Amino acid sequence: MLSFDDDFTPPDQQKTDALAAKPAQPAPPVQQSSQPSQQANAPVQQSAPVQTAVSTEPAVLTQAAQPQAKVPPQQVETISFAPDEAPGAGVTGVETINFNAKRLRVDDKRIINCRADLNQLVPFKYEWAWKKYMDSCANHWMPQEISMARDIALWKDPNGLTDDERLIIKRNLGFFSTADSLVANNLVLAIYRHITNPECRQYLLRQSFEEAVHTHAYQYVIESLGLDEGEIFNMYREVPSIHDKDAFELQFTQELADPNFNTGTPETDQRFLRNLIGYYGIMEGLFFYVGFVQMLSFGRQNKMTGSSEQFQYILRDESMHLNFGIDLINQIKFENPHLWTPEFEKEVVELFDQGLELEYQYAVATMPRGVLGLNSSMFSEYLRFIANRRMKQIGLPGKYDSAKNPFPWMSEMLDLKKEKNFFETRVIDYQTGGALSWE
Repeated sequence: MLSFDDDFTPPDQQKTDALAAKPAQPAPPVQQSSQPSQQANAPVQQSAPVQTAVSTEPAVLTQAAQPQAKVPPQQVETISFAPDEAPGAGVTGVETINFNAKRLRVDDKRIINCRADLNQLVPFKYEWAWKKYMDSCANHWMPQEISMARDIALWKDPNGLTDDERLIIKRNLGFFSTADSLVANNLVLAIYRHITNPECRQYLLRQSFEEAVHTHAYQYVIESLGLDEGEIFNMYREVPSIHDKDAFELQFTQELADPNFNTGTPETDQRFLRNLIGYYGIMEGLFFYVGFVQMLSFGRQNKMTGSSEQFQYILRDESMHLNFGIDLINQIKFENPHLWTPEFEKEVVELFDQGLELEYQYAVATMPRGVLGLNSSMFSEYLRFIANRRMKQIGLPGKYDSAKNPFPWMSEMLDLKKEKNFFETRVIDYQTGGALSWE
């Protein structure tokens, strides 16, 4: 494990001491005391105000004013901002800075309820979180880089797409355009405040940016195709299958975003863990996959290639978000095994069952008839396959082990490395991607 020497004096300490000892203005005359000075060896009080005065007479150096021996930095017994025995949540990063506090040790870090200094990124404890942050940075892209010219021409052609194909595109833009906003709100308003580890927070900042890029991408497609923005952005209020999915997810954010909510007890820690499973395991791990298959199927048939490419890149990002979320959930479980009770496990399985049904109803609503070589029964099988995988990734027993993947080509979208991209609309140079297995 990495650690720092608790008695190590910072390299700039001498400069700091010199500046602290140097008066801002000429000191007033000091009279020679007939008593031995009691201040020469007194500890420095950081909170005492400094009194200065201006004198027209030269300052007289006395024995008490002579340069004193350097006082070593005080070492405290804890790096916490609050007593170790204090109950409640961990630090947030905005606590009062404790001058000369003990240096941070790697073993002091925890994902939640940590009372160590949250502003110190290093030493790393969770190398996987930092690696995922670096991988996400290497996977950078922007929506404007993708040409929408062919999509615009096809959309404007009265015979270019069927009504069922147009319905799929509009419904998916309607869901995704608000879904990534919900995810971003959950990150910023709920999750970030309760994560007490800086390297994990670093990834959350990058993920928040990527969610903004995704919302930008949907807006870019909507604007390029000349769609009715009011219709698309209000679908979560007006289309039942979209509303039901968003309402299901919003429950988690509403609870954790309450200013009075804090982790620090088994009950609230379980609610926080429930939120992570709800968003990473169900929203990003299940609710996005009907739309991904549908939109990428257009590209496989050389239709709406620009829109399909946007969704391909978004899928790569979401795969990395999911991988991070799974690791985050499992790390919290490892550090807090008392949270994973049989009752809580049952509650999580019920959440997956609800999510599975909601996503299947969305598949039926967006695809009432077979189109693009797809039908709703295929999604029934696919969603059970995906849900089974997600549950196993967080340590739940498989419930749909017999389910198969009817869309094995989806893995190709994640595994592409340095090469011409799938839809051949631009050259990409991914250093890493959201692959199912990391290299």
